[in-house]
Amino acid sequence: MFENAELGVEVSKKEWDAQAPRLRQELLATQSELAASPYSCVVLVSGVEGAGKTETVNLFLEWMDARGIAAHAMRDPTTEESERPEMWRFWRRLPKAGRMGIFLGTWYTHPIVDRTFRRISAADLDLRLDRIAALEEVLARENTILVKLWMHLSKKAQKQRLHKLERDELTRFRVTKRDWKFFDRYDRFREVSEHVLRRTGTGEAPWTIVEAADPAFRSLTAARALQAAIRARLSAVPARASKMKKLISTMAKPPAGEPSPLPRKSVLSEIDFTRKLDPRIYDRKLAVLQSRLGVLTRALGKRERSVVLVFEGPDAAGKGGAIRRITGAMDAGLYDVHSVAAPTDEERGHPYLWRFWRNLPPLGKVAIFDRSWYGRVLVERVEGFAAEADWRRAYAEINSFEEQLIDAGILVRKFWLAITPEEQLRRFESRLETPYKQYKITREDWRNRAKWNAYQAAAVEMIEKTSATDAPWIVVEANDKQYGRVKVLKEVVRALE
Repeated sequence: MFENAELGVEVSKKEWDAQAPRLRQELLATQSELAASPYSCVVLVSGVEGAGKTETVNLFLEWMDARGIAAHAMRDPTTEESERPEMWRFWRRLPKAGRMGIFLGTWYTHPIVDRTFRRISAADLDLRLDRIAALEEVLARENTILVKLWMHLSKKAQKQRLHKLERDELTRFRVTKRDWKFFDRYDRFREVSEHVLRRTGTGEAPWTIVEAADPAFRSLTAARALQAAIRARLSAVPARASKMKKLISTMAKPPAGEPSPLPRKSVLSEIDFTRKLDPRIYDRKLAVLQSRLGVLTRALGKRERSVVLVFEGPDAAGKGGAIRRITGAMDAGLYDVHSVAAPTDEERGHPYLWRFWRNLPPLGKVAIFDRSWYGRVLVERVEGFAAEADWRRAYAEINSFEEQLIDAGILVRKFWLAITPEEQLRRFESRLETPYKQYKITREDWRNRAKWNAYQAAAVEMIEKTSATDAPWIVVEANDKQYGRVKVLKEVVRALE
């Protein structure tokens, strides 16, 4: 794979002087086009030690408008980063639409290094690569242009480069014991890297291998690759805009993905809505369960665990009330409640999972989501805000997301609070009659109620496709608020215990 990057190609000073200014101008023009587009650009700079990765990042920052770029040197994870899933630190740094993020040290670095030093097996490496490929597929489909540069040196060229840097007292600091440690394992590193590049080079996220022995050739090749990748993706924008215009023109019709009426039997149709709890029993059980929950959540830090709780359900199903009974049992510093509404302009400028990744809890904490990433397969699906292809692929993307949470030691529980349409109407009318509750009822609530069957059918499919042993959906009979709150507390306590 790397043979063509070991040919010793060089660029003369005359060629550099002729090509560099023009390429720099073209790159700036392309950056301006990106800034006016719905796309963002992520540049991954990986490769052999001493191959000029830092110099390449510096070149991009020098040649382009730095106001539209953020460069991230991803070294070993900080304490804050190590307390969350591995990909969290990358997700939170993703650029928004119109901007570029350059990563020096990428999501490939640790898998390659860990396999090179035999800290993980070949199967573990492939599992991590599959997740990386899934991440890149999500980003590519969420308007992110991925540019992956592999800066390569032959073993001989790497040795010469390291010695040259060491001989110059102005650059000696850049060569570390770690660099020589990697040189000693060059052959192994090359073997692992070839496997990684073959497995993760795709049509949407291809690798560009850059011969890095000659700095001028390296710089021109990397800059051309970046400019070509952005231009190629932006050239598809007119066709995409035409497609979106056609989609919007059909919005008056029922969305293509609107669910059919509920089947005769489903996980939601067989609920026993008559379940109730006597108020006196409720008070006693609530006190006991909240006490147990308080003790258990204080132990999360010592156990190096964190918790994610998701609440979904129809409007007025009692999500807020159930959440307050959970938070009422915990120390205020141990939890965060995220009430998810329509995305902001900033959030719309990122992949849709971005706003959830950035709110994942550190070790010892609980994150509660009042509505969540499942909006993609519920409201966005039913209301036609997401194209059918987007919400259909979201099931796999969500499952992959939650698997990463579980692997990082996060306890995940998801609650669907179920009520009947008659009970919902009663609660709506009660809110209208109670002054301090009127803020809870909006026109949107009444409009969503008219699509009751569509939302219920979407929920049935969601539960079926995203409930897992370690991240189950728990359906809560919530016509009686007290019964529903106690069931939620019981399930959270049971999971923690």
